[in-house]
Amino acid sequence: MLDLETLAARVYDDEIDTVVVAFADHYGRLLGKRFDAEFFLEETATSGTYACDYLLTTDMEMEPIPGYALANWELGYGDVHLVPDLTTLRVADWLEGTAMVLCDLEHNDHTSVAESPRAILKKQLERAAGLGFRVMAASELEYYLFDSGYRQAAESGFADLRAAGWYLEDYHILQGTRTEDFTRAARRHLKASGIPVENSKGEWGVGQHEVNVRYAEALTMADRHVLFKQCLKELADRQGRSLTFMAKPFAGGAGSSCHLHLSLWQDGANVFAGADGPSELFRWFLGGWLARVPEFMPFYAPTVNSYKRFEDGSWAPTRLAWSVDNRTAGFRVVGSGANLRIECRIPGADVNPYLAFAAALASGLTGIEEQTEPPPVFEGDAYAATELPPLSWTLREATARFRESAAVRGALGELVVEHYSHYFETEQDAFDRAVTDWERRRYFEQI
Repeated sequence: MLDLETLAARVYDDEIDTVVVAFADHYGRLLGKRFDAEFFLEETATSGTYACDYLLTTDMEMEPIPGYALANWELGYGDVHLVPDLTTLRVADWLEGTAMVLCDLEHNDHTSVAESPRAILKKQLERAAGLGFRVMAASELEYYLFDSGYRQAAESGFADLRAAGWYLEDYHILQGTRTEDFTRAARRHLKASGIPVENSKGEWGVGQHEVNVRYAEALTMADRHVLFKQCLKELADRQGRSLTFMAKPFAGGAGSSCHLHLSLWQDGANVFAGADGPSELFRWFLGGWLARVPEFMPFYAPTVNSYKRFEDGSWAPTRLAWSVDNRTAGFRVVGSGANLRIECRIPGADVNPYLAFAAALASGLTGIEEQTEPPPVFEGDAYAATELPPLSWTLREATARFRESAAVRGALGELVVEHYSHYFETEQDAFDRAVTDWERRRYFEQI
């Protein structure tokens, strides 16, 4: 990590000449500008910069979508103020001569842009702090790596990509060695960029991998998550490779998950751990989190593709239950004592970490306030337990529940609920209008 004095010294020594000033959009993508490092030190570090407010109303292809109250043609698409959070200033080691800083968004009157993902998480962290809690978190990201480059992938319509492996390599050291030139570089660059790595491993899909970043306070972890994705995508691009964080890139294969780990701390101790096992606070937080999954589901599964990952026997959950060290359930309790935590296995790798952590906290903290007891612990194969409630099966269904939920509106506010409901509905509408390869293969000749 860098402070301004250290950055200035490295700029003076010609080690750093560029500063990326960025924020995360709906999708968790980084958007922003590149600044001359000297100008950043003289102006941007203290004054921030501006960007068009349409960036929180575009779709994946950067088309401005009508129907948002925040920004639209009638309002003229003005600016939002990007305010650097200097605690996030770091070397972007995977880029030559570059530092990076993440920003919060403000309106011209210096009030927070409530609809921005980082602001949504910060609101829930303030709520946790008001109850006396620090929130510790981790997110485990999986991805598929290909020997085909991004441009080649795009020109081929993302078909017939050459996976970086050729058999299932879960924990398999030999197959992982074949891509260690990429994975070792990723571990090294992340560590040198202030994103400490614990380990990496092959995953269950062909060419699928996981790199685990060390846990941290929730906002820091969400920041690390978006920077992790940026680093790996840009590193793959530089090596003539490509990778995807899609939740389900291929039918019949494993999806890519993002397991969330959460615990609450107070006075340096994990309050989930009681004298003789999990505490009341643990039970109530877990009960609240479980109870509100259906209402917050789009914050865990934000795209049409997200829901194709939920298949029985696929390592992704399909039913709502909690268990102790059981990978078939949506919630898995792991660790003990200071390490006791809740692992939510619902999100895929396409998740926006700010929104997912915010949903978890909004649900769990309400559980503590209302002393919500969880259902009995589940034992056995959750895939076969048809008596358990199923997860939402489509983005359309999940968005309807999100929009109609009084609990969601109470936690997030009307502005945020209307904004994100429109965002999720727009994603669903785009898919509904699309003509897919599946349709052509099925209907072109034989109908």
